[in-house]
Amino acid sequence: MTLSQPSGEERRVQFLGGASIDGAPVAYLIVLAAVVTVLAFIPFSAVLGMGGSFPMSQGVYSLVGWLLGPLAGAVSSGIGTLIGVFVAPHTTRVWYVSVMSALITSFAAGAMAAGGKRRLWWILPFVLGVLGFAVYVGRGLQNGVALSTALMTTFVNWSALILYLLPTRSLFSRWIASTHVAKMAAGLFLGTWMTYGLAHVCAGAITYLMFNWPAEVWMTLIPIIPVEFATRGAIGAVIGTGVIAGLRAIGLVKPTHAAY
Repeated sequence: MTLSQPSGEERRVQFLGGASIDGAPVAYLIVLAAVVTVLAFIPFSAVLGMGGSFPMSQGVYSLVGWLLGPLAGAVSSGIGTLIGVFVAPHTTRVWYVSVMSALITSFAAGAMAAGGKRRLWWILPFVLGVLGFAVYVGRGLQNGVALSTALMTTFVNWSALILYLLPTRSLFSRWIASTHVAKMAAGLFLGTWMTYGLAHVCAGAITYLMFNWPAEVWMTLIPIIPVEFATRGAIGAVIGTGVIAGLRAIGLVKPTHAAY
């Protein structure tokens, strides 16, 4: 038995009213900001050099950008992170660095597949990442860190910059928008690694200038940071795959600049 193909013109559902930010309903922003805040309570890794721990919410910053778009995603993640600073201080050490990381990550994720007038928006987070990398590594070299050590320690960062600059940025976006679950999960994992890597090096540049940990710490970070990034990617892939599949199943209207 075969099913006949629809013969009518495909219809597109759009919002005709209601409060929204950059094409995303405010209700969506509130819900996802609440998710970020809740996940801020859950630590998953120690922060060498500063003490404390990373919140699990860092694994969904990119997802929020893909769900809402660059601007709305950044606003939602930023608000959720800022609230988390006050209600979950055990996973925060420098509040404005935490908020900045959320903003850059969500914006970078949302800008990955942007077209039209926004097709060059990806350049902004890329340039910020390059500047952060230059400051971070440059300061380390001044403090006696060997170049080889600096490059191994920042592998997650320069790999993120390369992936974001190359066509892999668009490739990961297509995988996220794919209906193939394995491709979507891979896109979410690699996209999270890539976009958070840009924010991570910007945050690292600021905190390194503040705390200036010794050169010996760089060696201890080499095996730890990739594991942390893999954990963030896994969180983004697991949660993101379920959320996007659910949104598609119930047919919820997508925000204007959503990437899924």
